[in-house]
Amino acid sequence: MVNIMIHWLVAGLLSVMHPFFLSVVQIDHNPKEASLEISVRVFSDDLEKTLQQYSKSKIDIIKPADRKLVEQQLFQYMQQHIRLTANGKPVSFQFVGYEQQLESTWSYFEIPNIKELNTLSIDCSLLHDFEKNQVNIVHVKSKGKEKSYKLDYPNRTTSFSF
Repeated sequence: MVNIMIHWLVAGLLSVMHPFFLSVVQIDHNPKEASLEISVRVFSDDLEKTLQQYSKSKIDIIKPADRKLVEQQLFQYMQQHIRLTANGKPVSFQFVGYEQQLESTWSYFEIPNIKELNTLSIDCSLLHDFEKNQVNIVHVKSKGKEKSYKLDYPNRTTSFSF
C-alpha cells in the first residue's frame, strides 16, 4: 500500500515539478523469481534529448519510426549509466521493455539469479551528461524493507544493506 502511494506521489511530483530534472529508479528483489526487477522513470523529452546526443538517427521515443533502434539505444544508455553490485558482485541487467506514461518514459530491466539480496551498491549517472541539476532518486526493496536515497549531481553512488 505504501509503495503504491509512493508511486502516485512520485507521478504527481514528476508532472508538476518539470522543468526540474528528476529520475526515479525502483529496484525490487523478487525472492520467488530469484531476480531483481528494475524500473526507471525519466521525463521523455529529457531522455530523448540525451539519447539524441549519441545517435545519428532521429530519436522519437513516443512514436518511434524504428522501435528496435530506440530500444537498443535506451538499453545501451541505461547499461552505461546504471551500474549495480549485488552482494559484492557486479551484475548486468537484461532489457525487458519500455512504455510511456503521461510525460514520462518507464524502462524495465531484470537481473536473474539473485536468490537473496543482502547488499546493493549503485552507480547512477542518469542524465548527468544532459543536465547538471539532475536528481536521481533510488528506491530499493528487499526482505520486506524499502530504503531510498537521493543522488544530487554530481553524486552518483550509494549503497544499501538489508
